Amino acid sequence: MQERIKIVKADITTLAVDAIVNAANNSLLGGAGVDGAIHRAAGPELLAECQTLGGCETGRAKITSGYRLPAQWVIHTVGPIWQGGDAGEAGLLAGCYRSCFELAATYGLKTLAFPAISAGAYGFPLERATEIALTETRSRLESDESIESITFACFSDAAYQCYTETLSKLLAVD
Repeated sequence: MQERIKIVKADITTLAVDAIVNAANNSLLGGAGVDGAIHRAAGPELLAECQTLGGCETGRAKITSGYRLPAQWVIHTVGPIWQGGDAGEAGLLAGCYRSCFELAATYGLKTLAFPAISAGAYGFPLERATEIALTETRSRLESDESIESITFACFSDAAYQCYTETLSKLLAVD
């Protein structure tokens, strides 16, 4: 299990994996943070394809080509905006990961990279977001041998430390 989960401090747009995950907004038409970075790196073709998708519901995901990215695909998922924790945010965030894994299975993707979905501008507490991300990932890897690796691309030292510590705690439970 541990060898299939990687945590790196990196710009997700530089990773050569089958698909990178975009922490998108409901329109899928680009935005700030990782969303804007992915759109800039992929080029205008990504926006053109996203315009044909009709947006995306919170907790769900849609897939496009990667265009100028090293990744062949971009899976766009819309995480919840943090509203204090009593508005179903945890379930919606878990749904993001499950939807991404469903698309990965449908498209035969073996390697994926995720950012910290909802933990930036959407205000989801990093520790809780990380716990959900790693729990959903572990659950999927336990039931799906076809996925070779899941990488968590951390943009900050704080995120890298949080993911590393949370993964260690999760694996220690075994």
